This record gives sequence, C-alpha cells and structure tokens, in this order.
Amino acid sequence: MELNSRIYVAGHRGMVGSAIVRQLEASGYSNIITRTRDELDLTNQQAVFEFFKTENIDQVYLAAAKVGGIVANNTYPADFIYENLMIQCNIIHAAHLANVQKLLFLGSSCIYPKLAPQPMEEAALLTGYLEPTNEPYAIAKIAGIKLCESYNRQYGRDYRSVMPTNLYGPNDNFHPENSHVIPALIRRFHEAKLNGDKEVVAWGSGKPMREFLYVDDMADASIYVMNLSCEEYKANTEPMLSHINVGTGIDCTIKELVETVAEIVGFKGDIKFDASKPDGAPRKLMDVTRLESLGWQYSNNLNKGLKASYNWFLENENCFRK
Repeated sequence: MELNSRIYVAGHRGMVGSAIVRQLEASGYSNIITRTRDELDLTNQQAVFEFFKTENIDQVYLAAAKVGGIVANNTYPADFIYENLMIQCNIIHAAHLANVQKLLFLGSSCIYPKLAPQPMEEAALLTGYLEPTNEPYAIAKIAGIKLCESYNRQYGRDYRSVMPTNLYGPNDNFHPENSHVIPALIRRFHEAKLNGDKEVVAWGSGKPMREFLYVDDMADASIYVMNLSCEEYKANTEPMLSHINVGTGIDCTIKELVETVAEIVGFKGDIKFDASKPDGAPRKLMDVTRLESLGWQYSNNLNKGLKASYNWFLENENCFRK
C-alpha cells in the first residue's frame, strides 16, 4: 500500500487496534481513518454502510470486538455473540459494497476445540466442540473467518484472517472483574502490594498452560500478513482454511505466570490458588509454523513484555481510578 492510502482501523482505542495505529504511523502511513464508538456505532448496519460509502477506504484492519475474560464471557454470552457478529458482518459486507479489496480480520485462539491436539494447527478448526465458557465469542470469531473466505471465493476479495494467542500490553482492560488474566493479575498484585496484604488468591488450580503474546508483536504480525503478496499468502493457505495463527509457540502454566507477575510487581506475600474457580481449557498453545515459514517471528519474550505492561499500568494508573 502507498503511504498515503486511506487505512481504516476499526477498534483503534482497543489494545490491538491502538497498537496497529502506532505501528502504521511509525512506518510512515499518514492517512489512518478512525472513529470512536460515539462517532460510529459498528453494530448499526446503516451507519457503517454510510461511513464506507463516503470515506473512500483503501484497506481495513478489523480489530473492533467485544472482549473479556472468563467471568465476562460467562455473564454476558448473548452480548458477546450478538455484538461481535454484528460488528463483523457490518464491516466486512460494507467494505465489499464499497469495493474495498484488502481487509484483515483479527480473531482469537478460542476458535479451536477445547481438546484440540497441541500445539493447535490451523487445520484443527471445526474438528471438535469448543470451550463452553467462551463458546458464543468463539462462534462469532469463526463466523468472521468464514465471512472473509466466502467473500474471497464469491467476489475475488483479498480478505485475510489472523488468529492471535492470548494478548496483553498497553491499553489492556484492567477492570477488576471483566479483564483477562494478565491485566487482572497486574492490578491485583499491585493493589495488594500497596495495601500491605499478606496473601493473594488466584483463580483456578494454576495447572492449565497458556501462551501469551505482547500486543506490539501482534500489531507487527498483522501489518506483516496484510502486506504479503497475494501469491505468497495464497501459496501458504487454502481457500477454506485461510487463517494464520499468531503467537510465540511457547507456553507456561498459570502458576508460573502468577509467580512471574508477582515478582515483577514486587508483591512479597503468599499466593494461593482457588481450585473451585474454572480453569478453562487445559492447554492452548498455537502452532505458528505457517507464520514462521512466511518469515515472521515475535520480538518480546514474556518477562520483557510483562515488565513493559506493568510500567504502562503505573504510568496510567490514575485512569483506572476514575
């Protein structure tokens, strides 16, 4: 794409969308189009259609989504499936109607079956039942992949999909109840340290294994995949299996993660695990062979990324108190 191409980043205030904007700007792209939720309701089909009709978009990064941890997914399943389906359907169809040829859809590793062989290859999609706690969200993300593939097959579009592992980093959601595991742990240990607490209780048994990717690496991978030539992308994917996993290919136990976060934050008390709380899938490790064969690898290991995330939290802590 030309540096002055009109690039729409949907979800630019979110963790992934904001990272994509930062990296596009750092790469010299000068015509990045964004809209806040107040300016454009992505669940409103007519509003989205009018936006695409008037803005002459050249390229779309679809990073907008309703996201949350286990508690949020269990509490608001209807919201998660409805809002994500509406956002994806509206943007992808409106992009097509406006003759936007290139679009990148960002999904999630939860698209894979709960008991998928590890590490999870792209071919594991739709081979088994999903993790029940986030099934509505996962089904919406699977639909997003299939939307992209269907518009490619029927209309010759170049709509691509990337499936990130668990992400963390600047602009993450640090809500005490609705956040994912890393921001939740950072905030919990930080507040425990400030309060002088002698103990912190972590949810679950600590035994499940998870993979984590720093969000700036995800943004870099997204731009990298978007800029692959059509020939290279098609040579490494299939029409009905076109998504690409994005991750590190390395995982750790939740217990190891909890202990690492506690050390980085500086919490000196005891850590206990509440095994009565849900663990989720026993393991979720991405097979990143496809992306590595295309020439991309991550830059930030877990320790480096966690330190950067905690520093960002400290710099923005007052925002979370409002």
